[in-house]
Amino acid sequence: MTNTMTYKGYSARIEYDDEDGIFTGRLAGISDGVGFHADTVEALRDAFHEAVEDYVETCAKVGKEPQKAFSGQVMFRVDPEVHRKAALAAELSGKSLNQWAEEVLGRAAE
Repeated sequence: MTNTMTYKGYSARIEYDDEDGIFTGRLAGISDGVGFHADTVEALRDAFHEAVEDYVETCAKVGKEPQKAFSGQVMFRVDPEVHRKAALAAELSGKSLNQWAEEVLGRAAE
């Protein structure tokens, strides 16, 4: 079971607080702290949608561009031996290093 919700390109991580008997969520991938909560899954979904809408509206009111989904460009450094092995694995699978890395990262992120 995944503990995430997605709406209009925004995602949130969901947790259950047994002490208070509520579900809580927080928008992921943005620096602004946007949270929401509810005591049922249906109400949580509504609260999540409302939080996204409020976030976008508030950004518009204050003249700030809302943070959106990631660009898809990732730059990072790895050990040269890891780079060599990854390039070899990509070549042997008939893919570019970029295609191979996207597949591997996609599987790992699931």
